[in-house]
Amino acid sequence: MTGQPRLGIGVVGGGRVGTVLANALRALGHAVVGVTAVSEASRERAELLLPGVDVLTPHEVIRRAEVVLVTVPDDAIAEVVAGAATLGLWQVGQIVVHTSGVHGLEVLEPARAAGALPLAIHPAMTFTGTSIDLSRLSGCPFAVTAPAALLPIAQALVVEMGGEPFVVAPADRAAYHAALTHGANHLVTLVAQAERILAATGIEEPGRLLGPLLGAALEGVLADGELHLTGPVVRGDVGTVRSHLGALAEIGEEDVERGYRALCALTAERAAANGRISAATAREITDLTEGRRR
Repeated sequence: MTGQPRLGIGVVGGGRVGTVLANALRALGHAVVGVTAVSEASRERAELLLPGVDVLTPHEVIRRAEVVLVTVPDDAIAEVVAGAATLGLWQVGQIVVHTSGVHGLEVLEPARAAGALPLAIHPAMTFTGTSIDLSRLSGCPFAVTAPAALLPIAQALVVEMGGEPFVVAPADRAAYHAALTHGANHLVTLVAQAERILAATGIEEPGRLLGPLLGAALEGVLADGELHLTGPVVRGDVGTVRSHLGALAEIGEEDVERGYRALCALTAERAAANGRISAATAREITDLTEGRRR
């Protein structure tokens, strides 16, 4: 869209993603014509990232905008789009964009039926809803889904914001999003549990201890996949796993112990599948983590 006429951008859902993307588009010369902001946090966010932009109702935003960013929570997108269609708000030629990772174009169908142009773009990045996120857009991968004729528009919009678009078929959106959620969100849960274990032993600033180790592990798995796996499971050290389980039971953090048991069993299965340990050793570890006696 670089070099094209400047557009009026409206944001329905003043969350972390919508306000950041609107800020980026505004910096490129587009006009942000309105934003919805219901909670105190979203109003503060809009004031910080979109100063001077009118806080409006969804109906007013849609009426004013040439490009509507529907950045409400995933489960609310279909309702918002269908409700606006019922009221006759969508306009022929209006660009309607959602930023959900899990949804394809089906949630935008009422807008498309009214003549709007549906696009789904999802930045594969975690957002804080602050100015920090603006630098993260540079080179950020964006999953793009659109009708074939509209793909160039979606791709150009992403490129203009500094991102790198890649096409995801509508049927693959849920699996794509599951991968990102499993890798990023569950990583936070896992690392937080490791910090809690260290804190329980009296170690201060556990993040400082974990940082280099986890950084090296992440680099390794991204380069070599499961071949980079190290530790007691791939060495077949059943006694070490048993000691870990005993220590975790003493700490008394039930969810941490449950998480360790589950991931240890899965790791044993994958290590056996890759020939790192024997099937018998994998079964021994799995039986141990599941509390079965051999």
